[in-house]
Amino acid sequence: MSPAVQNQVGKKDYEQLRVSGLHAFYGESHILHGIDLVVNRGELVTLLGRNGAGRSTTLKAIMNMVGRRTGSIMINGEETMSCAPHHIARLGVGFCPEHRGIFAALNVEENLTLPPVVRSGGMSLEEIYTMFPNLYERRASPGTKLSGGEQQMLALARILRTGANMLLLDEITEGLAPVIVEKLGEVLMKLKSKGLTIILVEQNFHFAAPLADRHYVVEHGQIVEEVSASELDSKRSLLNGYLGV
Repeated sequence: MSPAVQNQVGKKDYEQLRVSGLHAFYGESHILHGIDLVVNRGELVTLLGRNGAGRSTTLKAIMNMVGRRTGSIMINGEETMSCAPHHIARLGVGFCPEHRGIFAALNVEENLTLPPVVRSGGMSLEEIYTMFPNLYERRASPGTKLSGGEQQMLALARILRTGANMLLLDEITEGLAPVIVEKLGEVLMKLKSKGLTIILVEQNFHFAAPLADRHYVVEHGQIVEEVSASELDSKRSLLNGYLGV
């Protein structure tokens, strides 16, 4: 095998997600217009853009939670366009939607123990409570009686229990107090250090900038720019223009 081919094989082995020519529809509405992106194992990558750009739809399309989609989505080298959402979850993908999906009739600990373990490597309750001390203190409280920040921690913690090793996180800082946003940033860096892959849809660029390895800018259902962490300073004015900062 030539060095060039060996290099290409190694690159493929390192990819956890490859999205190619992804189009997505809600009914007759054509939302995504050919999304192309690659995320490597252990990376933290953001999807930046204005509201309505297609960032959240991209996450839902990866999970097959849109009306119709075309193109290619490779997860761990497996084509998933024909896969049901529960099968995609078993590939190690955990989706944290913007609305969080906390079960009102269950307390914190019941919310944490309800989701099935889809693969090995999920965090124990002890590990979860160490990472989120607030949840330990509120473990007997109804899930929807928590503060907004605590509910977001619970939604994220619930995914970590399942064994997911690629996290799709949709606007997890929206509406939260700065101290909670800072805590979530610390948690994301801890998860990244454990080797988890994170794809973060985020409106708060100041939160996302120091965390991410790379940023994809989404506009009108397409990727219009890719910016690495090392390029942030030189491309900041360009990003500000796209994001309206």
